[in-house]
This record gives sequence, C-alpha cells and structure tokens, in this order.
Amino acid sequence: MIEGNRRFTAGAMEGHGRDARRRSETVSGQSPFAVVLTCSDSRVVPEIVFDAGIGDIFVLRVAGNVVDDLVLGSIEYAVSHLGVSLVMVLGHNDCGAVNAAIEAGEASGHTGTFIEAIRPAVREAEKSGGDVRMNSVMANVRLTAERLESSGPVLDGLVSEGKIEIVQALYDLESGEVEMLE
Repeated sequence: MIEGNRRFTAGAMEGHGRDARRRSETVSGQSPFAVVLTCSDSRVVPEIVFDAGIGDIFVLRVAGNVVDDLVLGSIEYAVSHLGVSLVMVLGHNDCGAVNAAIEAGEASGHTGTFIEAIRPAVREAEKSGGDVRMNSVMANVRLTAERLESSGPVLDGLVSEGKIEIVQALYDLESGEVEMLE
C-alpha cells in the first residue's frame, strides 16, 4: 500500500486493475488485500491514494472514520469471509468531522452521532496541548484502531492470534502522503 502511495505522490500511478478486464475478473468474487476505514471526505479516496485497482481494497468510509456496529460488521465480514489480514484506520489532516467535534456545542440531528464518537479524542488532545486539531485527528485514529483491536467476538480474537493486523495511518491532503502512525 505504501509503495502505491509513493507512486501516487510522485505522479507515477500505474492505474492497474481499473479497466474492463479487471472488472470482468472480479465479477465472480472479490479478494481484497486490505480493509481501509477512512473518512467520507471526498478528498480522501483510498483506491487512488494507494494506486489500487478494482477489488484490491475493501473500503469503509464514514465521517471521522468512526466505528459503529455496521462498520464493525463490515470489517468482520472482510476478515472472516474474504480473508483480509490487514485493516488500516486512515485519518487525515483538516478533518471536517473532527473540527465539528472541536467546535460544536450541541449537535443536531444525526450529525451528533459522529461528533459524540469523536469527542473522547478531542478531550484527550485538549489535555495534551499543542495543535488541538491535529492531535485530535491522531487521537481519533488511535482510539478507533484500539476499539477495533478490542472488539469481540471476532476482531479481538483474530488480532490476538496474529491472523489480522490493525494499523494506523494519516493522509496529508496537501502532499498526498500517507504516514504510518504508532
């Protein structure tokens, strides 16, 4: 994945697997090599950022890359039924969902659902000082990954058995680079 990101940032994308032949190859099934849980921000498109093709990445996009039961079930499906062994939580700088959690008072409607999910990361970042926005993004990625790692009955067992790895990463909107965290 990181090699694909290097091609993307260098402007040397191969764009393999994005044609009619690859589409035809995947009609009968999929075998992605990774799950990417990322923000629904339109500027963060994992298939492009990692120079991947059709069927290569099982992508879940939700504002603030937060986890709920639907996201957990989707990841469990990917690792249990599709054989994916790598799960990446991918945050990004200038995240609108994180900014909303920092700035919002009482959130109205369903927006409050993801804002409340991000607030623990904001509280943690406010205590640590420094750049609250960037530290909130990184804390949110870490807390999300920790939630996945400890989520039973499926993911926690697969992590402890070494069958899946959950990694944390940060996408820079300006440079296009993905930095591994931890």
